[in-house]
Amino acid sequence: MTRIEGRIVRGIAGFYYVATEHGIVECRARGKFRKDNVTPLVGDIVEIQMINDSEGYILNILPRKNELIRPPIANVDQAIIVFAIAKPEINRVLLDKMIVLAESNDIEPIICINKVDLKEDREAFDLVTIYQKIGYKAVTTSVVTKDGIKELKSYLKDKVSFFAGPSGVGKSSLINSIQSNIKLKTGEVSEKLLRGRHTTRSVELLSLDFGGYVLDTPGFTALTLDIDIQDLRYYFREFLELQRGCKFSSCLHVNEPDCNIIKAVKEGLIDKNRYLSYLSLLKELKEKEKRRY
Repeated sequence: MTRIEGRIVRGIAGFYYVATEHGIVECRARGKFRKDNVTPLVGDIVEIQMINDSEGYILNILPRKNELIRPPIANVDQAIIVFAIAKPEINRVLLDKMIVLAESNDIEPIICINKVDLKEDREAFDLVTIYQKIGYKAVTTSVVTKDGIKELKSYLKDKVSFFAGPSGVGKSSLINSIQSNIKLKTGEVSEKLLRGRHTTRSVELLSLDFGGYVLDTPGFTALTLDIDIQDLRYYFREFLELQRGCKFSSCLHVNEPDCNIIKAVKEGLIDKNRYLSYLSLLKELKEKEKRRY
């Protein structure tokens, strides 16, 4: 029997649908996975054994690049972190928290400031510029005017991506505008369905005509930071070079003497709001550690 590799693009009720060079193959997982307490995930690269032209068995799961619990998916390349310039207003701490969450899971964050048709000032452009200077890909978009959609598509090409961000920022509308045959539900209902721990709703990777996949559900429904307090500073890219100049190698950049990061903030070399986000997330991690003990 023929053995081929493919990617799981959907899983429901014990069946896994694997995209291969021969098309979609409906698969069951071998019993050894249940015995080893391993569950195949959407996004997994798997080796399958064909039974006939459209059915097969999953034999092996190749090593995962990363794995998320909510949404349950593996091997994600990037997170499109979407915030609206208005309605709702941008929460900078939440934006930076989502960036840290992505990077701590080995996922490339791409910042998308949506609904730019609602404001005529430079706020969205200035915000995007801040993140671009740090080294992130960032884009302003509007579903109404189609501003930035072409650039966003270029970032999605040949990648496995998911959209993350607060309710009401236009994630589903953006996905719908990227490809006409993708029709996701817009509004709050789809996100609310995902908040319960137990749900029968399947997760699916939708194929993009121009190459790549996009997840059909919002990402990061659980926004808990699970990193060491000492590691947070390494997920702020603009800190990396400068913090080598701190007096203490363990400097957390709060009130330590001769802190190069505090100096850089005062001199305008580091965006003040980014630094405030860092302090807020550091406080959150410290409080979480207190509750643990």
